[in-house]
Amino acid sequence: MTLLLWSSARYTFPLPEGHRFPVAKYGMLREAVIAEGIVPADHVLDPARASDDALELVHTRDYVRRFREGALDAAELRRLGFPWSEALVERSYRAVGGTIAAARHALEHGLAMNLAGGTHHAFPDHGEGFCVFNDVAVAIRLLQREGRLRRVAVVDLDVHQGNGTHAIFAGDRDVFTFSMHGGRNYPFHKVPGTLDVELADGTGDDVYLDELTAALPGVLAASAPDLVVYIAGADPHEGDRLGRLALTFDGLARRDATVLDLCREVGIPVAITIGGGYGRRIEDTVTAHLRTVRVARAHARD
Repeated sequence: MTLLLWSSARYTFPLPEGHRFPVAKYGMLREAVIAEGIVPADHVLDPARASDDALELVHTRDYVRRFREGALDAAELRRLGFPWSEALVERSYRAVGGTIAAARHALEHGLAMNLAGGTHHAFPDHGEGFCVFNDVAVAIRLLQREGRLRRVAVVDLDVHQGNGTHAIFAGDRDVFTFSMHGGRNYPFHKVPGTLDVELADGTGDDVYLDELTAALPGVLAASAPDLVVYIAGADPHEGDRLGRLALTFDGLARRDATVLDLCREVGIPVAITIGGGYGRRIEDTVTAHLRTVRVARAHARD
């Protein structure tokens, strides 16, 4: 199987000096994937720009328009965590396009990955926590409208709960939202998903993997999905400034392999997004994401 990756790294955006969002990780990740030859350079694709029509399957027309036109007020921008710029708009549209493309490809070929995305704190009418649009929700709603799928499971293993995703799909029996996250971490007001597993500060590899292997088979059985969208956050890593968990690089790779192994066993295609990562060293965040790509490539070869 050919593993295709989508990268919106060239669509970067300006941030004030000292801003804690590691925008440089996307370019570093793309470069490392190509330099290591994990996939050929021509398998790392630029995503198309998501359409307003697609975004409005999830987000309100008013929010999409005001973000696009730079009309969000100061309080909204503080909640989002980014200063507005035209470059941020382009980047946000492209990142959603990457998840749409990865989901479409995964449905046909079994596995694909967006080297961005997992912006799970975005709600229909606002962004927060460095998340402008909810790429996963938009991709799901668009592919449902196109008749490509009906039932979906979101497996969210970012260290932060996917509150926006949970709110969007609340009460929707066709979308199972599973989040395993730090119980005392952001967001401090959690939105219940279909299944939430909350972890104590300092949780390490063994406990984390035990919890995952206990929960995930039941998630897949109960949801019977046509597609799994997997948010493979790097922020459970022990070196993450915002994570508060203690997974090693090996533990994160075993986490990724567990998800992909279980999905393959029951024949469910998987679209991967990378989610968050705020390492004390940006190189550690890139390493964690890169190992996810390596695990995906190994599964694509099998």
